[in-house]
Amino acid sequence: MVVLRSIVAATLLAAIPLAHAECLSDAQAVALYDAFVAKTPAVNPEGLNEADGACTRTKLNGLLALRYGAVVGYKAGLTNPAVQKRFNYDRPVWGVLYEGMLLTNGATVEASFGARPLYEADLLVRVKSEAINQAKTPAEVLEAIDQIIPLIELPDLMVQAPPKLNGPAISAINVGARMGVMGKPIELPPYRAERYAMLDALRDMVVVLSDDKGAELARGKGSDILGHPLNAVVWLAEALAKEGRAMKPGDLISLGSFSPLLPPKAGAGASVNYVGLPGAAPVSVTFK
Repeated sequence: MVVLRSIVAATLLAAIPLAHAECLSDAQAVALYDAFVAKTPAVNPEGLNEADGACTRTKLNGLLALRYGAVVGYKAGLTNPAVQKRFNYDRPVWGVLYEGMLLTNGATVEASFGARPLYEADLLVRVKSEAINQAKTPAEVLEAIDQIIPLIELPDLMVQAPPKLNGPAISAINVGARMGVMGKPIELPPYRAERYAMLDALRDMVVVLSDDKGAELARGKGSDILGHPLNAVVWLAEALAKEGRAMKPGDLISLGSFSPLLPPKAGAGASVNYVGLPGAAPVSVTFK
């Protein structure tokens, strides 16, 4: 079955236009995909520059679509300086989110949901208007979204040696996108004064990650992501434009990590609270 899937995947790869010639080969991309599906650590992509990472991501995305279906949005990664320091890279990266990756609040998932499973406090926004692609400030982003959605992201670093990953390699593995648990959406307020208050609240909120017993595991602030979490969308719009892509209404955008990446433990769980963000309810996950 794996061999058949690999043959189909390799055939489809031949139809994917590539932006750069020096990325992983088709066979290497298929091996990366097969490892992802099997939840076994893949060989680290090494020696890639930014274009190589983007090219490899394009190949892997073509294969992930076979498993997960329609694209539902994008993931901005390495938007938190603490996470950049961990991977020795000073710029954000991005990946693609697929329909089959997103779960509902309170979901129960295997603790071994990936080869290198982790969890972190995150946040989604939903695109309302294509004007988001021209947004240059958090205020302009706020005008082009209609929901803010609590999120526990469940990334998978998926390689044999995660500490050796750098920015281009993280791009190559689609920024580790595997799953995420979404909380109750927060609708954007209709009045300008309330919207500006929401803008400040997003910057100043305290994001608290706790275990299933209520013990605090980590905390961060909204401003930990590029000074304001909506700056992640400003950056993403520019990055997507460079590759001929754009966000569209209905897309979900993951903004990045407000906490360290932690390994899940079977029989435990986690929740995230967004203290100071009006209308935000906790989001939780259980690991089995």
